Amino acid sequence: MKVPVLRQGPYLIATIQSALSDADLLELRNSLGEETRRTRARGVVLDVTSMDVLDSFATRTLQEMGQMIRLLGARTVIVGLQPEVALAMVQLGLHLDGLVTALDLEEGLAWLRSQEAREVRERRRQR
Repeated sequence: MKVPVLRQGPYLIATIQSALSDADLLELRNSLGEETRRTRARGVVLDVTSMDVLDSFATRTLQEMGQMIRLLGARTVIVGLQPEVALAMVQLGLHLDGLVTALDLEEGLAWLRSQEAREVRERRRQR
């Protein structure tokens, strides 16, 4: 299943709308990397609201996406993690190390904007 990737200004938003197979997750990882590079996106929001399970493969793939996107010069934020999914991840010892999570899309976009504003202030201070 193809995951739609929308552009909102300097950000990409990928909304996972149903359970994904391992092959779908790998396709999403690759297409997000290409879209990030092609559009010169400053940030990527991964909306996992519809996912009711995040197994070890999905968790590892999300971490790989975040690392790849970071290497391409953008930030990643995961939004919409359901409480039951978060609890199951904790019980299984799964972590999203190195990734920022936010409650919903609005909060995720706000975090990306705040990080950009912080960078601008730091660059101005350095001048």
